[in-house]
Amino acid sequence: MGGTRPGFAFARQLRRHPGLIPLIGFIGLGLGSAALYLLRLALRSPDVSWDKKNNPEPWNKLSPNDQYKFLAVSTDYKKLKKDRPDF
Repeated sequence: MGGTRPGFAFARQLRRHPGLIPLIGFIGLGLGSAALYLLRLALRSPDVSWDKKNNPEPWNKLSPNDQYKFLAVSTDYKKLKKDRPDF
């Protein structure tokens, strides 16, 4: 394995041990899911402010109907009423 490229050595190991293919697939799926979730948190979360000059506090502009949680099991955001003052 001294002079071969890493991709060829990896493919050769997969041919010798085909049981590793599902493991590598699930690891890739997990990494991809984690990356997409981090991207969603960075772009959709009210806790993150990318533009501090024009919108320094984005959490104050949320209405009670805005759903920013990833999964809401029992909360219907369309029926919520405003219970806080405007700033």
